[in-house]
Amino acid sequence: MADSLSADLLRPFLVFHHYWRIRFYEYATVLNYFTAALPRYRMPLPKPEPGMTGQELHKLAGKAHEASDLLKALAHHTRLLILCILAKEERTVGEIENILGIQQAMVSQQLARLRLEGLVNTRRQGRLVYYSIGNVSVLAFLESLFDLFPIAENL
Repeated sequence: MADSLSADLLRPFLVFHHYWRIRFYEYATVLNYFTAALPRYRMPLPKPEPGMTGQELHKLAGKAHEASDLLKALAHHTRLLILCILAKEERTVGEIENILGIQQAMVSQQLARLRLEGLVNTRRQGRLVYYSIGNVSVLAFLESLFDLFPIAENL
């Protein structure tokens, strides 16, 4: 029983992971073709240097703060699961609750945090509120994250 429940919970992950892995592979193949031909155009990792001006350091600190906020917003397993579910199609709180098997209050709390960070959008239709991905760059980030932590293909 527990194994089938785990497989059911992971199914949205696997669908998301498989679909975006293929799309990411296509994108990476094209990107690798161009970056191999033009290696001088690769963007270097920004590094604080002793001779940087205050304005340059301020810009770098601002980007680091944005990245930190994004990582904090994604630093909860339920929020990651919700984003994976929403990657395929928009869903209501009740639908997400049924997929994850957790209480509605917990789903709503995590969706509120994702909405606050601009990672999900809402659309009201009658009494229902539909949630969808609000920042498409998060999908690329999630794909990279799942490449670091691959899911077994036989699930």
